[in-house]
Amino acid sequence: MQASDGTDAPLFVRPQHLSEVSFDSLPLHPTLKSGLAELGFTHCTPIQAATLPLALQGQDLAGQAQTGTGKTAAFLLATMNHLLTQPRVGEDGQPRAYMLAPTRELALQIYNDALQLGAHTGLRLAVIYGGTGYEAQKQTLAAGVDILIGTPGRMIDFFKQGLYVLKGVEVLVLDEADRMFDLGFIDDIRYLMRRMPKPGARQNYLFSATLSHRVLELAYEHMNNPARIQIEPEQVTAERVRQVLIHVANDEKLPLLVGLMRQKAMTRTLVFVNTKRGAEEVEAALKANGYEAGVLSGDVPQNKRERLLGEFKLGQLPVLVATDVAARGLHIPDVTHVINFDLPQDAEDYVHRIGRTARAGASGDAISLCCETYVYSLPDIEKLIGMRIPQTPLTPELMPPDYIVPPRIHRDRSGKPPRRGGGGRPGGGGRRPERSTRPVRR
Repeated sequence: MQASDGTDAPLFVRPQHLSEVSFDSLPLHPTLKSGLAELGFTHCTPIQAATLPLALQGQDLAGQAQTGTGKTAAFLLATMNHLLTQPRVGEDGQPRAYMLAPTRELALQIYNDALQLGAHTGLRLAVIYGGTGYEAQKQTLAAGVDILIGTPGRMIDFFKQGLYVLKGVEVLVLDEADRMFDLGFIDDIRYLMRRMPKPGARQNYLFSATLSHRVLELAYEHMNNPARIQIEPEQVTAERVRQVLIHVANDEKLPLLVGLMRQKAMTRTLVFVNTKRGAEEVEAALKANGYEAGVLSGDVPQNKRERLLGEFKLGQLPVLVATDVAARGLHIPDVTHVINFDLPQDAEDYVHRIGRTARAGASGDAISLCCETYVYSLPDIEKLIGMRIPQTPLTPELMPPDYIVPPRIHRDRSGKPPRRGGGGRPGGGGRRPERSTRPVRR
């Protein structure tokens, strides 16, 4: 779902990332159509054009499309239309629609999108997730909710406390189902689904960046003969991402990162690393060389994560250094550059990382630093995306002569950095790679 691009082009010319299907042509509830019109949205993206007509007829869906193509709006519009046009089945105040997301950031993103799309519907929305807001979330549930959005852990916690029931669920949404498997949530999800009405008595929408065998098994086990929708471009990675690879020694990576920041005039940049410690070292190097940066990783407190994301989206924080907790699901507008400071150890994560730029029909740049430690990931990445990543040489012009070496971050046996750190050279060529904080794929 995308708005007009605001140019002086004739009105009948649509941005290339949109389909010919207009929202006005779909049998959507009038309040949804008026909300779409106010937001300036006129035409569907390909995944919306393929799924919404089926969903509005009552068909279950298993949908696949690239990140950033409008999957969230597709299932939100289908869900809200059902709730607005069908009588309530369960008790008043209990969830009619139940939406599960693998991460807190994605749950919040769905909630914020739902607030916009449902501004005129009168539907009550709530989002619950771990890490913060325990009592406030309980009070929100007690006030009554129509659409409940959240992460599996907190959803199960509140369900077992009897704060809500699942008997009246009319619509179930699983977003980023493949990531649910990666994070080990599938047993929790099955626990919840078994306490809902049977699949034939509810609408079921499963959306995922990949429809693997395990995801499809889940779909056919707990859904009512879902239609399988796949929107695949000619290439696996986003078409408007300009990719480039630079081979670099471990101890040259930090100076090269600073040199790239200076030469490329980057304005809103995501830097991906594989470990929390690596993220801290990159942040320290950027700050020592005059760049404001923040770290987003799994152990950052939720309120700080939300603040950092908010500042990054508003342009107040120019650089966000992240582990793969930020690689999926988040729509952050106008990210101009994605830098893989470390090549990801899972090839699929490369696709999701660089998909943070070139969203909604825009273009963007993805620069990957291929070092001694993670070079072994390159063949799997190139096999997955079906192409060789264009390479550019490491030239002296890219290495800043005035690079400032940041204080080294030391740790005791507990893994915590001390209050003060000594000097040291950047990088650390020849060191054994740390174990990734990303869960092992099952």
